[in-house]
Amino acid sequence: MRERRRFKQTTFLKDRLTTFARKARAKAAKLAPGIARDGALLKARRADTTSHLNEWINSPGLQPPR
Repeated sequence: MRERRRFKQTTFLKDRLTTFARKARAKAAKLAPGIARDGALLKARRADTTSHLNEWINSPGLQPPR
């Protein structure tokens, strides 16, 4: 069985997602309207949604299930 390649993340997930979304929007701005542009914008929206979900999950107000 192969060993997993493991590495330590140097930045927080929120920062990585924000950077990814910003780059995807910049890429979409350079593209002509069409499937490729829509795909880049979709990836940016998904990264934003994931970032918001991560904030919600890690919020101090969230109570564990009983």
